[in-house]
Amino acid sequence: MAQKSANVIARIEPEIKEQAESILAEMGIPASLGINMFYHQIIKVRGLPFTPTAKTYNKSLEEMTDEEFDARMAVGLSQAQADMGSPVSETFSRLRARIKNEREAI
Repeated sequence: MAQKSANVIARIEPEIKEQAESILAEMGIPASLGINMFYHQIIKVRGLPFTPTAKTYNKSLEEMTDEEFDARMAVGLSQAQADMGSPVSETFSRLRARIKNEREAI
């Protein structure tokens, strides 16, 4: 008879565990189901279901120093002044095409 479950043992920072389990609880999802869902996504995409990155531009506003924030705003302003933006409709069209291509590749 096939085993119906298996244990996963992992060491994780206590505060990370508490925060994640609190969010899952708000969603009505037990931690074990959340981990199971994560594993299913790994199988589905044949890798991590997100792109790990070391880029610092993903910092939240609270994590940025005033200097980092000012530098990002200066870049955005210079791009806007140089008319380097694109209409929202074009941006969403590109995103939809990218998502469609990624889904078809799976």
